[in-house]
Formats: sequence, C-alpha cells, structure tokens
Amino acid sequence: MPTPGTSMEKRFDPASFEQKWQRFWTDHDLFRCPPTSDRPAFAIMIPPPNVTGKLHIGHALQTALQDLLVRWKRMHGENALWLPGTDHAGIATQLMVERQLEGEGLLRETLGREKFLERMWQWKEQYQGNIRQQLDLLGASCDWSRERFTLDEGLSVAVREAFVRLYDEGLIYRGEYIVNWSPTLRTAVSDLEVEMKPVQGKLYHVAYPIEGGAEGERIVVATTRPETMLGDTGIAMHPEDTRYGHLVGKAAILPLVGRRIPFVLDEVVDPEFGTGLVKVTPFHDPNDFEIGQRHDLERIQVIGRDGKMTAAAGEFAGLDRFEARRKVVERLEAEGFLIKIEDHAHNVGHSQRGGEVIEPLVSTQWFCNVEGMAARALEAVESGALTLVPDSYNKTWEHWLSNIKPWCISRQLWWGHQIPAWYDAEGQVYVARTFEDAAAAAGTTALTQDGDVLDTWFSSALWPFSTLGWPEPTEDLKTFYPTDVLITGHDILFFWVARMVMTGLHFTDQSPFHTVHLTGLVRDGDGQKMSKTRGNTVDPLDLVEEYGADTLRFTLTILDIPGRDIPLDLERMAGYRAFCNKIWNATRFALSRLEGEDARVQADPAALDATTLAAPEQWILSRLSATAAEVDARFGQYRFDEACQALYRFFWHELCDWYLELCKPAFSGDAPRPRVGDVLLTVLDRSLRLLHPVMPYLTEEVWQRLPGREAVHPVSIAVAPYPEAVAAWANPETQARIEAVQAVITRARAMRAEQGVSAGAETTLYAHSEDPGMDAFLAEQEPLIHFLCRVTTFHAAPPPEGASRDLVAGIEVSLVAERQELAAEERERLERDLAKIDGEIRGAEGRLANESFLAKAPPPVVEGNRQRLAELQERRQRILASLEA
Repeated sequence: MPTPGTSMEKRFDPASFEQKWQRFWTDHDLFRCPPTSDRPAFAIMIPPPNVTGKLHIGHALQTALQDLLVRWKRMHGENALWLPGTDHAGIATQLMVERQLEGEGLLRETLGREKFLERMWQWKEQYQGNIRQQLDLLGASCDWSRERFTLDEGLSVAVREAFVRLYDEGLIYRGEYIVNWSPTLRTAVSDLEVEMKPVQGKLYHVAYPIEGGAEGERIVVATTRPETMLGDTGIAMHPEDTRYGHLVGKAAILPLVGRRIPFVLDEVVDPEFGTGLVKVTPFHDPNDFEIGQRHDLERIQVIGRDGKMTAAAGEFAGLDRFEARRKVVERLEAEGFLIKIEDHAHNVGHSQRGGEVIEPLVSTQWFCNVEGMAARALEAVESGALTLVPDSYNKTWEHWLSNIKPWCISRQLWWGHQIPAWYDAEGQVYVARTFEDAAAAAGTTALTQDGDVLDTWFSSALWPFSTLGWPEPTEDLKTFYPTDVLITGHDILFFWVARMVMTGLHFTDQSPFHTVHLTGLVRDGDGQKMSKTRGNTVDPLDLVEEYGADTLRFTLTILDIPGRDIPLDLERMAGYRAFCNKIWNATRFALSRLEGEDARVQADPAALDATTLAAPEQWILSRLSATAAEVDARFGQYRFDEACQALYRFFWHELCDWYLELCKPAFSGDAPRPRVGDVLLTVLDRSLRLLHPVMPYLTEEVWQRLPGREAVHPVSIAVAPYPEAVAAWANPETQARIEAVQAVITRARAMRAEQGVSAGAETTLYAHSEDPGMDAFLAEQEPLIHFLCRVTTFHAAPPPEGASRDLVAGIEVSLVAERQELAAEERERLERDLAKIDGEIRGAEGRLANESFLAKAPPPVVEGNRQRLAELQERRQRILASLEA
C-alpha cells in the first residue's frame, strides 16, 4: 500500500490499482453490516441481475448510483447495507440452457425434469460467480456475506408462505382463462411481458352465408387473422346497429367448415370498424373470450401450444399458423368467399423474451387478484409514503394500478419455484407449505405436485423482505426493513417495482422503500437505443478496461438527469478520463512541492483558523465548504448529475486552475504565505473524500499518499467521514473579492493576446475599482497578479489617459505595453480576426435591422443579439488599436 508522502508515478494507469483496492476492502471486511449496531441503519437492495451471463451498460449505471449512495451513507457513519444477489430468471435462463442442450443434440423432455434441473443448477453456479466478478470490477461495495439467490431455500420458504397466504385469502385461484401464450417458449406470459409492435398487415373481408336466407344472401366480416375463423362460434353486432336488426335470432354458416354460428348482440362491438360485424373466436382472442362467456358460445381450439393448427382445423391441421393463414385465404378466394384484401397497420403483441408473435389461448392457469393490493400501492404514492423520482411517473403509476387485471402467475417451465399445490386421484387440489402438510390435509400421500412454476416476478416481488429472513421475525428484518431507496430502470416500474410495493404493503404493512429513483435507458452517443441488430451496444467491462471504472462511473452519474435517457458519448467519457488524470496530477504536484515540508492534512477543521490565513487560502476553504454543502444536498435529493457537476467545477476549475496556480509563488518563495501546504493537503483530503462515492478506486489510491491522512482514518477513505460544510470557513466577502481578482487576471491575459504583446515586452497592468476596499485588496494581491499575469508592473490605480480599457466585475482594467513592431505573422493573424469580426458584425446588424426578426424573436433573443453586437464592436476597436500600435 502507498506510504503517505511518497511520490507518485507520472502516468495515471487505473488498471494498476483498481482491483488492488477491491481486494483490500474485501480483506479488511469494510462493507459487512451487523444486524445490531448503534449506528443508524440504511439499506439498498440490488435489483438482482439474471444469472444469464454478462452485465450490460444499464446494470453499470444502476451499480454506480447504488454504490454512490451506500458509500455516501457509510461515510456519514450509517450502518449502510447494500445487499447483493441474483435472480433465477425463469424463462430467460431456461431458454439459454435449452439452447445449450440443443447443441449437444438433447431436449429437456428427453433428459427429464430432475436431470434437466441439475443442468440448470450447474449453469447457475457458473454464471453467478461471473456476476460478482463484474460487480467487483465496477467498484461495488456490497456486503457479500449476505448474497442471495431467488431459488435459495430461505427465499423458497418465503415464496411458499406468500402463495399459501394469498390462496387462503382467496386472492390466488386456478381457472380457465385466455392468456398470452408463447409458442416458442411453450409457456404463458403476463401482459407486461408482451410488447406491442406496429405491423403492416392485411384486413381480409370474408363473406358468410346466412342460414336459411335467400339465394346468395350473406354478410361480410373483416378480420386480420383468417386462420382463426376455423374456430368461429358466433358473429357479434352492436345492439343499436340498425343495419343488421333483421339478423337477430338467426345464424350464419362458417365458410370452409359449414358450421352453424349464431348472431349475438354485444355492446363491445365497434360499429365503425370494418363492416360492423365481428367474428367471435372464443379460444383465440381476449375480447372474443369474454363475448363467448357472456353468450355461452362454444370454445374450439384450432391453434395449438406449438403454434401449429390442431385437428379441429380439419384439412389445415399440422400447418404453422402463418402458413395456414396463406392456405385459408387461398381457399376462401377459390370458393368465392374472399371479397377483398386491404392493407392494414395495427399493433401486434410479441413475446419480449422469444420475440415471436404471441398467441392468445384459453388455458388453465393460476391467477392472483391484485386489485386490492394495487389500491394500497396507489395510495402510498398519493399519500407521500412512497416517492417516485422523477415524479413525472406518478401519472403512469396511477393509470396502470387503476386499470390492473388479474396476474397470471403460472408458467409452463421447469426452472423456478414449483407451485405448492398437489392433486389427488380425483383432481382435488391441496395448497400447502410442504408436501407433508398437503398429505395431512388430503389424508393420503398419493399426491402429484402441480408441474408449473411461478412467474419469476412473483419471487422477485418479495425480494426486499424475503432476503432479510421473512416470514421469520429476524434481526435483519427488524434492522434493515423497510429499506430506504430503490434504484432501477423505469422499464421495470410495473414488472417489479409496483409488485414489490403491492406485496410489501400486503405482507408487512409497510412500503418496502420510501423512494424509487428511476433511471433512464442508456443510449448511444446519437441517442439511439442500443441493440445487437444496430451494432451499437457497448460492454461496460470493455469501457472499464479502456477508461477505468472511475471514469465510467463518473460519466454515467453526471449524465443521470431525472426523467431523461442517457446518451453515452465516448468523447465525453474521454473527457472525464482527463478529469481523473487531473486529480492524479494535482495530487502528484502537491506531494512533489511539499516533499520534505512539515505540511500535513488537518483532520480537525478548527486546526485551520481561516482568520490567520491569507486571502487565497480563505477563498479556497470557503469554496470547499460551500461545495461540500452543495454536494451533500444534491446526493440527498437524488440529483447525482448536479452533485457531480459541482465536484467537477470545484476540483478542476477552482482547485486546479486557480488555487494550485495561486500556490506556486508561495512554494517558490516569491510570495510566501502562512500554512499554504497544510491548506492544500487539507483541501485535497476533503475533495477526495467528497469524490469517493463516485470514484472509489482513484480517490483511495491518491488519498492513501497524503501525509497526515491517518488522523482522518487509519484504514481507508471508504470508511472515513464524509466532509461537511465548515461554518468557520465560510467567507462570502473574500470569495467575491478573489473571484474579482480572477476576472482581472483572465481579462489581462486576454488583452495581452489580443494586443499581440510578446513575452519579453515591458507591460504595466492597471486595475481600479470605485470601491476603495477593493482597490486596497487588489494592491494586497500584487505579488499574485504580477506572477499570474506576467506583467512588469502592476498598479491598483486608474489607467493613464488614452489607454484602452475594459470593465470586468466592476473593475476597470487596462494593459499598457511598450510600443513594438508587430511580427508579420502576428499582423496577419490580427487582420484575419478583424475580417472575421467584420463579417459577424454585418450579420448581427442585419438581424437587428430586420423588422420581421424584431417582431417575432423573443425579447431575450433580441437583447442577446444587441449585446453580442456591442461585444463584437468593442473587440474590433481593440484589434484596430493593436494594429495601429
């Protein structure tokens, strides 16, 4: 480990120290959280990544923000728990293992359930370790002693307990309903797992003969799915549609099949769509299913769970559903039933996991009635017990929870929590926590467990409290539940967040967290959604390798603006790597200048009495104190972007650009000041601690080298106190005056460049304020102004008559240089600048002379143009003066 006061390598190389510090933190067990502690508890639960391999850039964003919060709270002295874990991800993981088996020429059905699950657990053991390694590379400070997996025995107990309680309350039930079926995955999926995509399809107009009608009498029905007509058992019309009143009580004959199908009246029919008549296929459409229930229509399945036509489809049996569509249309046309085909754009449901078109099918599934739980979750946000950040999601939350439907919780998979329901020989169901309980209730051990598993989101919904030992009243549960904040992507607001709130309120009578910070999606630099098909995805670990983990974390954090997606511009990332390099070099500079000196970090702010220090030291301590207050406040408001902007502004611009420059004449002996070394090291110590939650590795590496940092904390910056504002350092008057001096220096440097004054020329700088106190202050800072402006003479006095002058921060500034012949290249540069400015002046004058522009442009825009013109004209005069001189 670095020894305090030792010199640093010239090159900033994050790979040389990042994982060294991760091992150090682990070896010293710095992130373990005891359930009993006199420190205030703070808890964040990781949104558990799927055990399907690699973390993506969205995981990196959420990891950075969660780690930032937990490190910040830990440094504030709280017992800060970040509980890690992974999700079994039923569909996604089973799909990957099945593909792996296909490569070996095997099917899960061939292996059987027991052998297949052995393979699943092998996959889990392999990839769960990978997740931890990746989180370590990103700098995560989790308490790994508490790692959880959604199929752990403890969590399985919680899942069975929740299922049984909801069943006993009548909220979980088994029934035959229409569900979203994935023919590829061979399982039901919830409404949330269906993605509606716009499709350019066709609208087929089909003629149905009227039973007993006159020769050629028929009606026309429009459909987008002619293959399902083979399962039609009715035709519906709106009760007030007078066009078809004569058909009430009659029936039509189903083309190609010959089945008699009755006409029914139903208000759900839209008279304006198509012909106003709707074919009813109760087995294959959600609306038709409900119409069929209301009118007691027969349900006929013509599409199977494999996406192929069933025997009930007659001559089309065995065909893929889309091939059957083509064949049915051909037959309808051949037999004169096809009236016309129109282009028709509409939305079609696709499986988010498999990508294929969802097939609505009637199926016997397990459902959970969540209407009451949804009402409580809605009230939690309305009452303020739960806060969504940003609050623009409140309306979305209200809409979804107010229109919630029963949740289909069963999945036709093998990987997951097997439903705790057993059946006897007569089909009687026994829901119980264990097989023994079920057998006792049934009076027999001849029971068969339901073969389905629960939706992955069912176990994930219990994550905030099941991971802490619920349903047992553990010390962990008492200490860390409810947790404090959840950080996750807005795309799983209803998949997961709402369900956690619903189950948390239902089972514990408390919201599982008081705040949800919803991040945007990470997009590419052009704002495009990242996808493999676009070829614009980025691996966060590749970015860590190229830029360093701290750079990646800082970039994602400063771009996390509530309610907005994040454009990941690699040029900006390169810029923030330069910021890391700046931190490295600033510390290196300080250590090199103070080597052999007695300067040390002052752990107690009272050890630096600002009233005994010179103005530059008073200024930097005042700015440091203000920055600490701002950053702390912004972290507490989840405005991580604004906190990072404040950190960047202070360290780069105020500390590096100004204070280090102001220190140089003191270090060189040209303008000595008291305790400059102590102040510089103290400012570095506190700045690094302010930055640590965002940049853990770099700050630890350089902080460990600061002489005197042992007094702050002997082990690690990770558990050192987080800096707070120091009231005794606040000095608005000195801040304002030093900032005025900075403005003078900046303007003087610019005037030197504009006038083309060479480095060796004799120069005199004048700076004068109407405020005598400011003039006196300028005079006091003469050594610094002289050093930083590289002028021969400085006078805190009015400039001589005829000298060109400028006004900045209420101070009149003039640079008078000896007359010297301009070099040819310098004259050419000034003439080019003059020509450019003349062009800009003509453009500005043209806009301000344009009546239309003046009438239509907002007043601030017009005023901005006037100010710009004045600036251009002033610059023109200065260049002319330089050319004449």
